[in-house]
Amino acid sequence: MLKRYAFVLVAVLAIAGCGSSSSSSSSSSSSGSAGGGGAGALSAETKSTATGDIPDNQNFLTFKSTAPGYSITYPEGWAQTGSGGDVSFRDKNNIVHIVVASGGAPTAASVRDELGRERAKTPSLSAGTPQAIALKGGQAIKVTYTTSSAPNPVTGKRVKLTVDRYELARAGKLATVDLGTPIGVDNVDAYRMMANSFHWR
Repeated sequence: MLKRYAFVLVAVLAIAGCGSSSSSSSSSSSSGSAGGGGAGALSAETKSTATGDIPDNQNFLTFKSTAPGYSITYPEGWAQTGSGGDVSFRDKNNIVHIVVASGGAPTAASVRDELGRERAKTPSLSAGTPQAIALKGGQAIKVTYTTSSAPNPVTGKRVKLTVDRYELARAGKLATVDLGTPIGVDNVDAYRMMANSFHWR
């Protein structure tokens, strides 16, 4: 009888372990992906609560990507996923996503067209007007867009992100830097500093 109980307990634990692994993999895919060379639009997770503002005394680390050849600062403690030309840093629904692919210098028109194509895959996407901007790492095109998550299956609530997108190019490489945060969370200063920290190497 004792052996039978032990077998049942092992089976239950194995099933629980499988469930937790599936949940982890599904949550990591919602930060956007390269999807054939494009950055894709950021989307929030209804399972993750909105985080607060990045504090003024937050420590930042420098991430260096050797293959695409760039560096950028990010908040210490944020989880990193991906590598090479497609990297994300996340603290629940605060998300930074960097994609580097081959491409020429962006223009306001090219960024507007790109977001139009992304809207076909992300109907909740609503974008402002792309504009040229000078960053410390070079000239860029900046645009702000918003997206809404799918409704929470229990509460029906949606999480809405506001995202600052910067596109920079050099030597045939195009970097798309998306910095997303839930509506109502003020990370403007920290995200501006992070955008200015992007440098080609």
